Amino acid sequence: MIQNIVEFLNKILADELIVMILAAAPISELRGAIPLAIGKFHFGVIKSFLLAFTGNLIPVIPLLLFLEKVSNFCMRFPIGNKFFSWWFARTRKHSELVERYEALGLILFVAIPLPITGAWTGSVAAYLLGIKFKYALPAITTGVFIAGIIVTLVTKGVLGSLTFFIK
Repeated sequence: MIQNIVEFLNKILADELIVMILAAAPISELRGAIPLAIGKFHFGVIKSFLLAFTGNLIPVIPLLLFLEKVSNFCMRFPIGNKFFSWWFARTRKHSELVERYEALGLILFVAIPLPITGAWTGSVAAYLLGIKFKYALPAITTGVFIAGIIVTLVTKGVLGSLTFFIK
């Protein structure tokens, strides 16, 4: 599915913008954008990281500022209620770290580049757990930065090479 989206966007947008859009999307985020930038578009490591990092942060401020208003409005309708109830329950289920350590936990939660973590879910966790904007934004930004480094190192094979020495 992501491949089809990339092929469609590639016909109408610059490669750099595709990387940023993919990084801003809730499913792919950095995990999809950095490998695409390095592997398919052959961007350098720094360019790939910066485009994906910037793109991944695009939805964070609107999510932190407007998620409550948007979700309250949408939950008045059956489909909106079903979606937000599912999304919030899923986030609560995986946000023990954030609940226990608040902003520090939010950094770690976002920094782990797994399917249930990232800037989108971190923003939802911050909202659900009442973490103030002034703490949530820097925590999520730091987590995205760390996740970007991890994904870049994995994409370049650096972390895979390090496991050779651990065995």
